[in-house]
Amino acid sequence: MTPLARLSGTVLYDADCGFCTTSAHWLERHGTCTVTPWQAVDLEALQLTEHDVTTAAWWLDASGQATASGAQAIAAALRTCAAPYRLAGWLMTLPVIRLLAAVVYGWVARNRYRLPGATDACRIDQR
Repeated sequence: MTPLARLSGTVLYDADCGFCTTSAHWLERHGTCTVTPWQAVDLEALQLTEHDVTTAAWWLDASGQATASGAQAIAAALRTCAAPYRLAGWLMTLPVIRLLAAVVYGWVARNRYRLPGATDACRIDQR
């Protein structure tokens, strides 16, 4: 597979969070991956905990294995989209940008209740 090839898989998101749901709807319109709320899956079968999925998005590869979380899950999901989003997803896997993406994702995750479309359910510290 070339670096810019489209991936196949599923992104898990928190359907209790308005910001996450808004982002998931955007991905459903622009990507080709499956977009599924974590509340609709068997976390134990995926070897994930509720803490795992309420603090970060997760990427399940084509075989259904959880292979990435946080910024790298978003990078994988973006790689299912058309250009330029697919390029952005690929760039997010490069070492320096990967580190920056992780920092930005962490800030967004901690502050998602303050972002557009958010509700009080978006607060991570409530869980």
